[in-house]
Amino acid sequence: MARTNFEQLLEAGVHFGHLRRKWNPKMAPYIFMENNGIHIIDLHKTVAMIDEAAAAAKQIAKSGRKILFVATKKQAKDIVSEKVQAINMPYVTERWPGGMLTNFPTIRKAVKKMSTIDKMTQDGTFDNFSKREKLQISRQRAKLEKNLGSIADLTRLPAALFVVDVQKEANAVKEANRLSIPVFAMVDTCCDPSMIDYVIPANDDATKSIEVVLNAICGAIAEGLQERKLEKEKEDSGEEAPAKATSGRTRVKKLSAEAVGEAMANAAPAPEATPEAAPEAPAAEVTPEAAAE
Repeated sequence: MARTNFEQLLEAGVHFGHLRRKWNPKMAPYIFMENNGIHIIDLHKTVAMIDEAAAAAKQIAKSGRKILFVATKKQAKDIVSEKVQAINMPYVTERWPGGMLTNFPTIRKAVKKMSTIDKMTQDGTFDNFSKREKLQISRQRAKLEKNLGSIADLTRLPAALFVVDVQKEANAVKEANRLSIPVFAMVDTCCDPSMIDYVIPANDDATKSIEVVLNAICGAIAEGLQERKLEKEKEDSGEEAPAKATSGRTRVKKLSAEAVGEAMANAAPAPEATPEAAPEAPAAEVTPEAAAE
């Protein structure tokens, strides 16, 4: 089933690219035509690539891994934070912290500072500080919350990145490529698609365009999470019954083996058993080398 259709994308203005003088020649396969000096994106390819990216994102979510959304531009901040919070995925809408992926342990230490400060506030240690120290700690906590609060639950490297503007988030894309992390991205006509694993040719400047693409991707992720939840419930409900059935079958096998053993012990040996067993090791098959040993 298609996640989007041609009319939805056309109405949202996904087809509007940049001026011809700003274009990247590598985007030529995704450009339909030029109109008044502006490149028009081929929406038929956009629809197909959104569906491909959504299917891949669904499988990642179904496997229990995280997708990190990166969108620090003004037009995308609010939309990304709203849509991504609903599916419980990490996101970065403020400044991209350098080394977020390549120096992940250091970022985790900064995130742990927030939990340490929260713990101090709860157990009463925070009240023992002076007024000036309290102010400094509060400011530090607010700064950490602003920059890293949305990735507090990201305990390991994400399985993939979703980027709204490839040029603006160039550092994030480079770090992901260095670590071989797949990148999903909305790619405009002025961007380089060669560094992106799942290219979605689309207008990355219009709010409606960003929202349409995000709806498709986030909807697929939500489906993957729901399927994972249902599978876990089935596994939990069906764990005990098979175990009991297996143990029952095992007992039956043991009893039948014991019964057969007793019957064979009580039964008289068949007169033809010895002659049949004798030909199994005939003396003629023994080689001279084996006899010498």
